Amino acid sequence: MKRQTGTRTEIQTSNDIAIEVKNLHKSFRLPTEQAFGLKQALFNRLRGIKGYTEQKVLKGLNFNIKKGEFVGIVGRNGSGKSTLLKIIAGVYYPEKGEITIDGNLIPFIELGVGFSPELTGRENVYLNGALLGFSNEEIDEMYDDIWDFAELKQFQDQKLKNYSSGMQVRLAFSIAIRAKGDILLLDEVLAVGDAAFQQKCSDYFTNLKNNNQTVVLVTHSMDNVRNFCDRAILIEDGKITANGPANEIADQYLKLFS
Repeated sequence: MKRQTGTRTEIQTSNDIAIEVKNLHKSFRLPTEQAFGLKQALFNRLRGIKGYTEQKVLKGLNFNIKKGEFVGIVGRNGSGKSTLLKIIAGVYYPEKGEITIDGNLIPFIELGVGFSPELTGRENVYLNGALLGFSNEEIDEMYDDIWDFAELKQFQDQKLKNYSSGMQVRLAFSIAIRAKGDILLLDEVLAVGDAAFQQKCSDYFTNLKNNNQTVVLVTHSMDNVRNFCDRAILIEDGKITANGPANEIADQYLKLFS
């Protein structure tokens, strides 16, 4: 039987829809027992033992996000929201369904991917900047701003392995926000750093909202949903259970724990 697979398409049009999701499904195979060698694997197959169970994470999601919207994706742990974000970002591929992206997309999902612990902070700025598509000349121009925002300039010539995890995330975030895109995907990045740095991040995202940037935010913070989002989508057990004004969805999310 032919397996039906999903599609993810990036386009550039004058349409007012930035992200369109149709009948999106995603499953993962979780191993249940280990087969040692070909003989055992064949024996298991003949007995009808697959050696894995299929976990259905997303079950037919449908929604649109308009250009200029700031939309929150909320749900309890294991609901499927981070998987959804990674499919939109292209980290995972949909098993079934369609995703259409209209615009240049920048994911803030796994900050610091590509950092090398044996290189200095200075060297990692240029390395991570190159992975984001910046030239050395462009990094030269924004170099001081990156360190000023991260508040780590005194550590720029230390090896990254001597940074705390919080320092590394602050540096990665300070580099990433220089990337210019039509659509930003954020996975709990407002929780990085100490209180003062979080406030700096909040000010940055307030500016995004005021500039009509298209933003998708996965978060457990209903304060962030209320403060930044125009609309929110609640996911439970891989399905959308509510989609509407941010304050209303925040209230529904909190009722799940009462």
